[in-house]
This record gives sequence, structure tokens and C-alpha cells, in this order.
Amino acid sequence: MCRNIKTLFNFDPPATDEEIQAAALQFVRKLSGFNEPSKANELAFNQAVREVTGVAKQLLDSLVTHADSRNREVEAERARARNAKRFGTSEA
Repeated sequence: MCRNIKTLFNFDPPATDEEIQAAALQFVRKLSGFNEPSKANELAFNQAVREVTGVAKQLLDSLVTHADSRNREVEAERARARNAKRFGTSEA
């Protein structure tokens, strides 16, 4: 899975439309190999982003869990700790 695509399910507050669209964009970029498509591929690329965004939103809306919602701040802190351990701290 693309490292830039973040888990969006079961967070409080829920994922925003912008977060879902950003994940869809990253997914289409990964599949196509384009960061920005050529003019010849722009229409197909943008259509794919729209469709993946819609399907992703449907998926997130239909998933159920009995687990407590994850806290965004706690998860962000855990990610920072993992990155610091993995890459070292970049603080000067």
C-alpha cells in the first residue's frame, strides 16, 4: 500500500471529504505512475480520482465496528514516535 495513504476508518471525528479525496488521489497516482498526468491522460486521471473518491466514501460509510473510535491526536503522536525511532529525530 502507498505509504502516503492514511487509514481513514474509525476515527473521531470521522474522515472529511477532503481526506477521502486526497487518499483517492494518492491511490490513482500510485496505480497510474503519474504525479500529474499529461493533457492526453488528464480526463481519465481526474475521472478515476472522482470515482475512487465516491467508492471510498461508500466504503467508509458502510463499514461497522464495535471498537472504540481512534483519537487522531493519539494516533498522530504514535506516528511521530515511530518515525523518530525509525529515522531518528531531526530536531536541532
